[in-house]
Amino acid sequence: MAQALAKSSDARLLLKHERVLWQAGFELIAGVDEVGRGALAGPLVAAAVVLPSEFTRTAERHPDVHRIRDSKLLAPETRSNLVPVICEIAAAVAIGVVEADELDQVGLAAANRLAMERAVERLPVHPSALLLDAMTIDLGLPQIGLIDGDAISLSIAAASIVAKVTRDRIMDECHVVDVRYGFESHKGYGTKSHIAALRDHGPCWCHRRSFRPCGPESIVN
Repeated sequence: MAQALAKSSDARLLLKHERVLWQAGFELIAGVDEVGRGALAGPLVAAAVVLPSEFTRTAERHPDVHRIRDSKLLAPETRSNLVPVICEIAAAVAIGVVEADELDQVGLAAANRLAMERAVERLPVHPSALLLDAMTIDLGLPQIGLIDGDAISLSIAAASIVAKVTRDRIMDECHVVDVRYGFESHKGYGTKSHIAALRDHGPCWCHRRSFRPCGPESIVN
């Protein structure tokens, strides 16, 4: 019983900012986060997650809610297992994607905001307000950018998990198309093996040409 109460308390602590907004009359609060900023290849992916207003007893007592945390703190298998949980307890979930070539055209900062905006705009409900990780975006909605938001807000943490799992699956598909770079293992980030593959083969269709060492100056040995 004590363990169950502790788990419930953890969920409530991570709902501090959501509850403030709910109590102020904002019924549909979307937590928004993105992944893939620092990768050399693949898209930038954002997710928006709307938890049920006042986080209903059914959702709060779900046996796996206490496991929702910043995606960076979770093992890949745990993240994957939590996605259906999040989709079950959420009032709405949506994804926004900016592909590598579009990111090259608009720049990283703009792509970051664009992915988040697309996720919010694709929600099947119209959110009353937004909670975002460390930034705000160009939508006409009340919003709060929380430093380390994925560590202190349950809805942002849920969004970080959905975005991370979605992007990892995209990079697994990229690996199937082109096995030379090892996307399945590093998901497009600049590991030693990825840099070595770039030196050997040059960049491919899913690399970000505006990022070094993926640009026009890249030389295939």
